[in-house]
Amino acid sequence: MSAPARTETRTLTRSSPHEAVLEVRDLTVDYIGPDGAVTACKDVTLSLRRGEILGIAGESGSGKSTLITALTRLQRPPAATTSGSITFHPRDGRAGIDLVGLSPRELRRLRWSTMSIVLQSAMDALNPVMRLGDQFADVLRTHYRDLDRSGARDRTTELLAMVGISADRARSFPHEMSGGMRQRATIALALACEPELVVMDEPTTAVDVVMQRQILAQVLRLRRELGFAVVIVTHDLSLLLEVADRIAIMYAGRIVEVGTASALYRDPAHPYTRGLRDSFPPLHAPLRELRGIPGTPPDLRRPPSGCPFHPRCPVRVEACQSTLPALVPLPEQEAACLLLTSEENP
Repeated sequence: MSAPARTETRTLTRSSPHEAVLEVRDLTVDYIGPDGAVTACKDVTLSLRRGEILGIAGESGSGKSTLITALTRLQRPPAATTSGSITFHPRDGRAGIDLVGLSPRELRRLRWSTMSIVLQSAMDALNPVMRLGDQFADVLRTHYRDLDRSGARDRTTELLAMVGISADRARSFPHEMSGGMRQRATIALALACEPELVVMDEPTTAVDVVMQRQILAQVLRLRRELGFAVVIVTHDLSLLLEVADRIAIMYAGRIVEVGTASALYRDPAHPYTRGLRDSFPPLHAPLRELRGIPGTPPDLRRPPSGCPFHPRCPVRVEACQSTLPALVPLPEQEAACLLLTSEENP
């Protein structure tokens, strides 16, 4: 099965194979309306290494979904990327590709063959009036033009087997499958053309906790076998602590902390990260009272001055009301908190 011919894309400076598969620099995404622009993501900078799992966590309204639709170029008006770059580095050593500058035709050539997405609702992602096998065949024959129907059926069977679905389910419609099976099918579909990057938007939201663990175990196994990098977006920090190599915490459209999963669990440096960690029960520890984060996320149409978390922060100081903190480098993470650069410590 040979790869499809590719159209030319605008590229950056040519280099040898890059350690990072994706680099995001100063990315800002606005929602543009009749009363002006609302900034949903502001100056986001992060990188994803080859074969790495990067988790992105935060409350609803923190900008997670806006960020990943910008990363995959799936955003629609009124959302618009107003500044910054998203550079994809192919594994074959070709020059890095700035995804922000690509045309819809160029993006179609990259999707599925180099990067793919697993959407939040499998029932919405799958076509309800097409059999599962036909949906796989559509993807495969679009990207592999020399693949015949028999080859597409064989590849579909192979992909379904990877996620524990029997071959006869290729003739099923989505409504004839359970929620967990549909979700596993969308993961298999995302891997159909062996992409280098897979983005997962709340991949286990609609399934029970047992199926969540089964799905995540399969994702980890497939990542080890196939070597793709993963971005997982969720509001469930406890889930990311189990599966992610690094985690980025978002609040009010900004990344407020990023670091290894072990560092964010053991010693979170930002008060918001600490609040997220302390809001779920540990599996192996004495019983303790859980404490949520008081208040609600800010209205991005009227964001607070200074640190966006200061109205809810239990350790805020006066300067937090007027000064926006930058990310401060620490041994295993970076965090945006003024207390990290003062004599006080939260």
